[in-house]
Parts: sequence; structure tokens; C-alpha cells
Amino acid sequence: MDVSILSKSKSLFVAAIDFGTTYSGYAFSLTQEWKKPYTYHWQGGGLVSHKAPTALLLDSSQNFVAFGYDAEDQYSQLTAKKQQDKYYFFLRFKMILHKDPGVNKNILCEDESGKSLPAIVVFTHCIRYLKDHLYKEINKSIPGTGEDAIGYVLTVPAIWGDRAKRFMREAAIKAGIEKSRLIIALEPEAASIYCQHLTNDKEQLSATLGVLNSGQKYMVADLGGGTADITVHKKCEDHTLEEISPASGGPWGGKSVDDRFIRFLEDISGSGTMSKYKKQSMEDYLDILRTFEVTKRSVSPEKTGKIQIRIPLSFVEFCKSTRKVKDFASAIEISPHKGNVTYATGKLKWTVEFFKKTFFQKTIESIVKHVDELFEEENVRGVSNILMVGGFSECKLVQKAIIDNFPDKKVIVPTDAGLAVVKGGVYFGHVPNAVSRRVARFTYGIQTWPEFKPTIHPQSKKFEVNGMNRCKDVFFPFVQKGEQIPLGFSKSQIFRPLHENDTRLECAVYISSEKDPKFVDDPGCELLGTLQVPVSRQTPESPSSEVEETLFFGETEIRVTARDIMTNQSKDVSFDIF
Repeated sequence: MDVSILSKSKSLFVAAIDFGTTYSGYAFSLTQEWKKPYTYHWQGGGLVSHKAPTALLLDSSQNFVAFGYDAEDQYSQLTAKKQQDKYYFFLRFKMILHKDPGVNKNILCEDESGKSLPAIVVFTHCIRYLKDHLYKEINKSIPGTGEDAIGYVLTVPAIWGDRAKRFMREAAIKAGIEKSRLIIALEPEAASIYCQHLTNDKEQLSATLGVLNSGQKYMVADLGGGTADITVHKKCEDHTLEEISPASGGPWGGKSVDDRFIRFLEDISGSGTMSKYKKQSMEDYLDILRTFEVTKRSVSPEKTGKIQIRIPLSFVEFCKSTRKVKDFASAIEISPHKGNVTYATGKLKWTVEFFKKTFFQKTIESIVKHVDELFEEENVRGVSNILMVGGFSECKLVQKAIIDNFPDKKVIVPTDAGLAVVKGGVYFGHVPNAVSRRVARFTYGIQTWPEFKPTIHPQSKKFEVNGMNRCKDVFFPFVQKGEQIPLGFSKSQIFRPLHENDTRLECAVYISSEKDPKFVDDPGCELLGTLQVPVSRQTPESPSSEVEETLFFGETEIRVTARDIMTNQSKDVSFDIF
């Protein structure tokens, strides 16, 4: 990528918000010095980090109280005072958007005590806090900077569906980010763009990825807190990037390791008991999570002997109570982990091998298996570089597994792999055309009602409208799964309302996991959303006008415009998916 390229942003600053499953943060840079992004250092729990825990505290009226380390600490204090029932505390909740078909305006977020609120409320509070925090930091650099001088980028997993991306956009707009100043960036793309611009001699990429020749491909493995998001890029002659393989992956981030550890503790305390422990001793529960985070990061492939983690006395007493035993060792003895873990001087102790196998192995095996399957695809063969980014990529066990299983590949891990996404989000805001081609993950189309043809259409789809036999539920494809789509690519189609006097045209947009679906109710088809398009009429007696609908593909989100042919007026149209 041409290192002399100028920022295309019209804003004074570009700021990126990385809303993560376990940790969230932001970065920003001046347009005149766009390759020098600033990141904030968060402090809490004896730790200093570039990101804060994705934790939110609200009062009983759903008003904001705290975010990040402050939210954890304040909720812990409320728990100690038995006042937590008056508050909502949300922790590591982003994964509810991973299963895209379930994302809608009514989806709920459950807090740590089991109470629920609309997810849009929870996400909006978090984004607003991060936006306001970075705005204050920017004003420390240039006092008096207005919000209209900032362009915003919100990073999301590429494996998310269109509903989840739309959900995040809506939350950001509700958080006070103006629609025209907001763009969505896909996390592995952002990281890939960032690494293309690492040209400092001190950076290890300067002699590897940064000097890839035009036409060379490389795999981007974005391993974050919640998901593994993997794609393949090719460097083009014009220095842009081209997506070769659509993003794919699964819930194989660092959180899956944490979840196994919590289940391990629950095996000792008793099935279904951890929710009760959190209510009783939230401060100690959070301390366990922080201690485990530090411990898991210290586990290297070369490490031998024992691994130990300090366990709060409150958990020891809790297990004695739930298991009705005299001491903690007895609780371990009647658990499935008898003989694999010991307890002494306030610490749980395992062998290194058992620790790795119990908490890391399944997650790492899932990542390796998926990468191996991708290398079997025809368009991925010949890829020789694997770029590992995201916080979980910093785990030495994951790095070794990738290196050992793919010995013929060069594995590249940038120094600040955990910040590659958020810094790359800033870069994407400055050079939004850095990715010139993407691959369609689905077949996109609309529901149409063409004239019924007995030789083509099944009788069950025959439907009479205004005296004419039509075929209902026909899938009219705009883009096919696997199709390479250039930036700004669009498809248009002219429609007329089914009924002559309609003043509104409804158009249902569908996606399919199949390449060539025939009907919108075929297996693999899902309703993406409905477009509500107003149409004009010259007089109350005249029929409705025709409408030309244009869907723009090749960007990080689908964009739609509608042009009234009678008036020649165009407008952006939003999906009614909420």
C-alpha cells in the first residue's frame, strides 16, 4: 500500500471505537497526521491497559452510572452493601449479536443478576460513553474542537450478518453520532489496512507484509475476545486490498477460554451455583476473572510445572456451603476434577498440561481446524502468509498452534496485535477505499411477483392480483454468494405497487446461503428486512408511479436508494429490520 497516500477524510479528526466482547477502547488521529493514532490508557483493578472492560452499570431508571473498571468497582461495592438489586450490571454481552437471525429491535440483554433490558439501550449507553470520553481527550489536544470536526468509525466483526451491523449503526446514532459522520469498518479489514501501513524500521512487518508484491495473498486471522474472524486478502496493483475469501469463523475468542474456567469452578461449587455466587460476592468474582486473565496470558508453550491461581475466601466458604462439606478440598474431591487440581495456601493448583488441555485446547483446535479447511479452498491455495491480529492472537499457545500446524506458512504477529483493529479503524476512516473488492457472503435478492407461467412455476405459487395470475414468493437475485463485488457496485430494478392506488411500495429483501435460490421460502433463505418506499400519484384518480430501487453492494454495509420515476426524486431508504 502506498505509504504516501493522503487522508480522504474531510474531518479534522477521525476516531475509531472498538466495541469488544471483553474489552473496548478507542483511537483517533489528526487528518494531517493520520498515521499516528492515539490510544487511551485505562486504569483499574491494579491494571493499566489500552482498553477497558466492556462492563456497564445503570441505575433502576436505566440511567448511566459507570463503564469499564469503574462499573466493575462500583457494582462490587453495591453488592457488598446488598444494594445491587437497584441497579443493572452488564458484562461481556456483545455476543448476543453473533447469531444474526435473532437480532431485532426487541432483543434483550440480560444483566449479571438475571434482569433484562432492551439491548439497544445497553449498547447505546456504552457507545455514548466511549464517544464522550474520546471527545474530551481530543479537546485536550485541541481545545474547542466541536463534535462536527470528528469523523467516527465503528468496528464490527466481519462474520456478523447485516442485521447485527445495522443494529450497531442504530445504537451509534442513538448515542449521538451523526449518521453522515459514521462509517462501519469490518475488524479484520481494519487490522489488515493497519498492518499494510506499518513502515517504521522498528516494526517487524516492514520486512514482511509491508513489502508484499502486487498479486500476493495473505490470510488475516482476527482473534478477539468473542470471535475468530478469518478472511484472505490480496494486494492489488493500485495498492488497495481485495477480499479473496469471505469472512468466516466462529465463537472461538478469548472469552471461550474464560467460560471454560468459570464452568470449571462451577463443577466444584455445584451445577448452576455461579450466578448465586456473583450476587453474593461480585467483587471477588470480578477479582477471579482478572486474576485468571493475568494467569492465562502468562502461559507459554515452554512453561512447565504448576500453575496456580489465588481463590478468594468467599468462594471457598461458598463451596463448603453449597456442597455441604467441611472444607474446600472435600468439595474438589466430589467434583469431576478430583485428582487434577489441588488447593493449598489459598490457591488452586494444576499441572501446566492439564491447564492447557482443559481451558485452551478446544478453542485452539476449532481455530486450527477452520484455518485448515480454508486452505483447502481453491482460491486460498498458494497463500503463504498468516497475519494474526486481535487480543487473543497475543496468546503464545495460539501462536504456536498455528505455527506448528502450518509449517509451510509464515506467521506474522504485529507487536501491538491487540490494537491493530482499533488503530486500523482510524486508518479506514482516512482511506475508506482501501479495500476495493469484497466477496458476497450470501445471495442477496428481493421478493417479486412475476406473471405466472404454468410451465415454469409450481401451481402452489399461483396468486391472482388485479385480475392477473402471478407467481408469489419468487427470489429475484441481485448478487450471488461468492461473487466478487467492486467498491460502489450497484444493481437496480424498477417496481410498481401491486395495487394501482397504493401510495407506498413495500419491498422485502432476502438473503440466502444458497447460490441460486428460486423462492424466498426455500431452505437457507431469510428475510433481511423490508423497504418502505413512498410513491407519488399525479391525481387521486391516477395510478401510482413506478419506483427504481438501487442496492449498493461492495461496501461494509448494504445501502439502498429509491427513485420515483414520475418525479425523478431519489432518497436513501433504510431497512425496516427493527
